[in-house]
Amino acid sequence: MLAQYQVEGTVIDASTNIPLANAVVTDVGTKTEVKTNSKGKFIIEGVSLVPRIRISLEGYYAKLVFDIKENPIVALHPKTNELDQVVINGITIQQKLQQTAEAVSIVPKSEIYSENTVQLAPILNRVPGVFMQSGSLNTNRITIRGIGARSPFSTANIRAYYADIPLTDGNGESAIEDLELAAISRMEIHKGPSSSSYGVGLGGTILLYPEYAKFNETNANLFTTVGSYGLFRTVAKVAHGGKKANVNVIYSNTHSDGYRDNNSLDKATATITSNWLVDDKNELTFIGNYTSLKAFIPSSLNREDFENSPRNAATFWQRARGFEDFKKTLFGVNWSHDFNETYTQKTSVFTSFNNNYEPRPFNILEEEAMTFGVRTRLLATKNFENSSLKWSVGGELFFDDYNAKQFDNLYQDFPEGTGSIAGDILSNLDENRNYFNLFAEAIYTVKKLSFSVGLHINQTKYKVQDQLNTSSNEEDFTFDAIVSPKFGVNYEISNNFNLFASAAHGFSTPTTEETLLPDGVFNPEIKAERGWNFEIGSRFHTKNRKLSGSVSIYTMAVSDLLVNRRTATDQNITLNAGKTTHNGIEAALQYQLFKSNTFYINSYANASINDFSFKEFTETNANFSGNDLTGVPKSVVNLGVEATSNTGFYGRLDFQAVGEMPANDENTLYSDAFELLNGKIGYSNTIGSRFSYDLSIGANNIFDTAYASQLQVNAFGNDTNARYFYPGLPFNMYGVVQLNYKL
Repeated sequence: MLAQYQVEGTVIDASTNIPLANAVVTDVGTKTEVKTNSKGKFIIEGVSLVPRIRISLEGYYAKLVFDIKENPIVALHPKTNELDQVVINGITIQQKLQQTAEAVSIVPKSEIYSENTVQLAPILNRVPGVFMQSGSLNTNRITIRGIGARSPFSTANIRAYYADIPLTDGNGESAIEDLELAAISRMEIHKGPSSSSYGVGLGGTILLYPEYAKFNETNANLFTTVGSYGLFRTVAKVAHGGKKANVNVIYSNTHSDGYRDNNSLDKATATITSNWLVDDKNELTFIGNYTSLKAFIPSSLNREDFENSPRNAATFWQRARGFEDFKKTLFGVNWSHDFNETYTQKTSVFTSFNNNYEPRPFNILEEEAMTFGVRTRLLATKNFENSSLKWSVGGELFFDDYNAKQFDNLYQDFPEGTGSIAGDILSNLDENRNYFNLFAEAIYTVKKLSFSVGLHINQTKYKVQDQLNTSSNEEDFTFDAIVSPKFGVNYEISNNFNLFASAAHGFSTPTTEETLLPDGVFNPEIKAERGWNFEIGSRFHTKNRKLSGSVSIYTMAVSDLLVNRRTATDQNITLNAGKTTHNGIEAALQYQLFKSNTFYINSYANASINDFSFKEFTETNANFSGNDLTGVPKSVVNLGVEATSNTGFYGRLDFQAVGEMPANDENTLYSDAFELLNGKIGYSNTIGSRFSYDLSIGANNIFDTAYASQLQVNAFGNDTNARYFYPGLPFNMYGVVQLNYKL
């Protein structure tokens, strides 16, 4: 008589550890089938000498499990050509991408590794609606639908999370490029202020999923990159997974001499991620990250130097040998508790510590910041006969203590080559920025129609104390409470064609730099930007999935626009000075050119067509109303082709065309449009059952195009001597050796 067995297990997404509902679990011998519940759990009984189960779900590769252990955790890998079926929103209301009522793009692990894992810009710039400018490895600015283009040197007005931990600090800046790219398994980009469960940044939200170790598996990974301009990079990973717990440790070290003078960089990171399934109802997740960076700053150039001497650093920055030297520590713990099949509670506690020393020609800046926060919510899933209701309600508390000291820079009093020398202290400000977010969101689905509604409330407070003038009173400033609603609808016209529409409100509070006047004094007149976004769109694919894609059309109206001006001393002043209108079309297509049993070729094309302008904008005696929005390209087009062989050979080409960008509000100067071509070829294989390797070589800017990789908008001076331009890298190459050993 054959033995009776019972298997209880859980099915998760291999890239994100999200539990997968409705996965089909089949006993291979008896053909008995069950489906996973909303928590990804299943129980199946069968009769077999050798128990075997097969697990499948649309959008994921099926998996056959032979060695069935107690309470197995089975990870399914998503299919890159069926990402519309992949489950997203891992830290809030989970649903398939196809069913969402907002514009969302997924950047899978294969795309993250399509470059040298040093530069983030080429990866993000393939996403419609997203544009990342990169003056150097440590000078970056990400914009979504034109939002954030006017931030001086960083990414602002966009929320970012690593797992459930905010990467957006108390002054509204998000430095996702500080994270190790090899520690990220997937990116999700929610465009526009469409989600009520985050901080409702006007530009949108970027969710980064950590790379976790696989359960019941141990492996070690080492890869090294060598490239142009002194690039040398090493990444080492050690991952161990048991039956109920896993840990993944990643260390990276990157050095680059840089293309320009005063442009060298040294960066080291250490990241640890861990899951612990305490019992059937409780799960703990641990995230830790440490980043140490010292990067010299060549700054921007005027038109003549940009065209004739792009390798030079700006004169004053070269003489001062300006650089930034920071250390950042991030740590968070997330506790997930299932009350029952319907209700789940998730709570995260997180903290970070940042120290920065930055000599600049106009002064020397010392910064210290400590943040602490708690984020919690209750999630529920209720299934009815022909419909379902998912909802979430929660809140987030965030406390940020920030101190900034500015010192006189005496570099001009010393022989050239000495670099920056700190003199008298100029300012010493303590700023405490605290906020709370309350949010609620619900998605009701009946047959092929789903409705979503959400509400977000934010209250932000400042306290500023001038430590140089202890007799001065502490300044308190509280932004008005901001209420941001959202509404959305998604309709499945057929099995391969969905329509969606949404209306959502968002806001963006000014950064610390934007709240301070050039003398370091807090500006109490500054206000948050606010806006409404309206859009309609579609996701579709042919029945054989050779062609798939999405398109969305949107309009966003922003008021209380934050305007950045560069002063004669190379400092910034920010004020609320107008309104902007953001109209655009985003489209993405994937097409399978060829497929056989041993070889396939895939292609993609995407485009962003932008019409961003000042609706109302007057400053002193100037009227910029009707002008193009500064620092945003009018269009971005991406084309690419990728070939993969079962023998291990692979290769890809990526072409990008970027339209011209206005460099100032007057629209008297534009950067030139440009085209870039990047390519990569490689070979991967295994030796035995435990060892594998991957060898690749790549080239960027194959055309050797001279282009501006970032603009310093509204630089001080006339159009001839104003330093608007950061030169992009010319033709450059890199090689990668990756080794993996499975214990």
